[in-house]
Amino acid sequence: MEQMELGMNSDIIRGKDFLRETLADIDNTNFKNAHDKLLQAQEIFKQNNSNEYLSICLSLLALTDYLADKNNLKKSLALLQDAAYLAEFSKSAGAKLFNEFSNANINYSENNLDIAYRHYNNAKDYGLINDEFEVLGYIVSRMKQIKGGLSFSLPNQSDPLVSLVKIGRSITAQTDINVLLKVIAEETKVAMQADRCTVFLYDKNTNELWSKVALGMDNQEIRFPADKGLAGYVVRTGESINITDAYNDDRFNPDVDKTTGYKTKNILCMPIKNNNQEIIGAFQVLNKNNGVFTKSDEDLLVAIGGSASIALENAQLFEQQKELYKEQKLLFESFINTLAASIDARDKITAGHSTRVKLYSMLIVDALHLDAKTKEIIEKAATLHDIGKIGIRDSVLQKEGKLTDEEYKHIQEHVKITHNILQQICTNEDFKQISEIACSHHEKYDGTGYYRHLKGEEIPYGGRILAVSDVFDAITSKRHYRDKMPIVNVIDILLKGAGSHFDKSLVDVFLNIPSDKIVNVFLTESHIKFKSKDSKTLNKYNLLDIYNMATKQDASDDEKNIVSLFNYYYEGKQE
Repeated sequence: MEQMELGMNSDIIRGKDFLRETLADIDNTNFKNAHDKLLQAQEIFKQNNSNEYLSICLSLLALTDYLADKNNLKKSLALLQDAAYLAEFSKSAGAKLFNEFSNANINYSENNLDIAYRHYNNAKDYGLINDEFEVLGYIVSRMKQIKGGLSFSLPNQSDPLVSLVKIGRSITAQTDINVLLKVIAEETKVAMQADRCTVFLYDKNTNELWSKVALGMDNQEIRFPADKGLAGYVVRTGESINITDAYNDDRFNPDVDKTTGYKTKNILCMPIKNNNQEIIGAFQVLNKNNGVFTKSDEDLLVAIGGSASIALENAQLFEQQKELYKEQKLLFESFINTLAASIDARDKITAGHSTRVKLYSMLIVDALHLDAKTKEIIEKAATLHDIGKIGIRDSVLQKEGKLTDEEYKHIQEHVKITHNILQQICTNEDFKQISEIACSHHEKYDGTGYYRHLKGEEIPYGGRILAVSDVFDAITSKRHYRDKMPIVNVIDILLKGAGSHFDKSLVDVFLNIPSDKIVNVFLTESHIKFKSKDSKTLNKYNLLDIYNMATKQDASDDEKNIVSLFNYYYEGKQE
């Protein structure tokens, strides 16, 4: 069954590759190639019952056949109707996008501009939902063409307008600044029919120009003062430079060629300006393939700069937001760890409890294969689950011996205090979940826990995970009034509490975790070093195995040795 699914996935991927190649063929007016690839893709999607991609095939077949011969208009419109039905049936935004996209292109070519613009606008809306094949930039550029009163033109390498369309399509969705620099440089090189292109960005803080892209050279960061070189000159002055013969122009520095072995013939260097006409970088394009850079090339580079500047500023803003998020996250984690440490400072003998509860909880989360965001939320909740103990009297928190009923009721208040504290610092929806999970770790699956007496699945899933981890650490740790409980008794408590105190499914998961991972948590409070051979041995057995071997009447010597080995690390006694 799995092999069948893998085969289907492989076929779908191949079919989608045909669709991407088709778009490139349409760009280059290779309509026969496009038609043949669409037929191959169509067969693949038929065999895999993929109505979504079948619809896309029909829409692109309609467009391709029309572009190849406008006498196919009637046939193409009929195909588009069939494609529209499949798109609606599959409820796919991507299929609807291509139906509108093909309708728009055909109507634009037929000079039905209002209808074409409406179809493009619909396609744009669908593209904001699903732009798997990255045509949104193309669509927006076509809409600008209509608004600018330009006629529909078929894509080809020498068509400047289409070069703009292609570049717009390539850079629309990019947020990684390094990838974006590479894409802009590559597409600009092709559009300008040049040998090399470098896109420099201006760093105001250091007054430097930098780039990680120099096509034709090793991809390494280039960084130099903003008053140096031709790029520095255009950034400083705002002027463009078009050098037709580099070695006969005083502004050109031939030392770079001497170092790299490259022969520069002609150069077009131009500032990149944003919407406020502020200079944010520079293009440097080298060696026109046939002849020298013309006024038309300069105009094209200005137009490319208009699209590129928006994408570059957006990508830089995205990078800044990522860095800000990292800083905020570090600050937040530091704050959380400080709160947890404040409890450790009040009672040295329970120090490390929150950390160990976090580690046990993470073992359960990993065994469940929960997603990264859920893991992070549960991790924070585990760290903060006992923060409410800050409101518990020292005489109760540090008491040696059994608590009175009044003292026990007082210490139970810590979960409500935890909730109250965390609610006060709640900043977003994620933190609300952290608060709810943290204050739920003493709830019981049968509803007899505290403080809200939640039952079953009313208890947040993370809270149910913490309940197992918290009890396990509490009874496997030394306290004022007792030593660690024997591991058999510990596991017996978990087994008997499954379904009443604990969520049984989570107890099962915990007891099936390899015992070496559990030992690693024990050793966070021990000076014993975990020997590699012992770790490998214990990795073969989980806690339930240890329990079964320890309670077995006729346990073998090997089984007794495994239990002894586990207990050696559990008890933390030096040889």
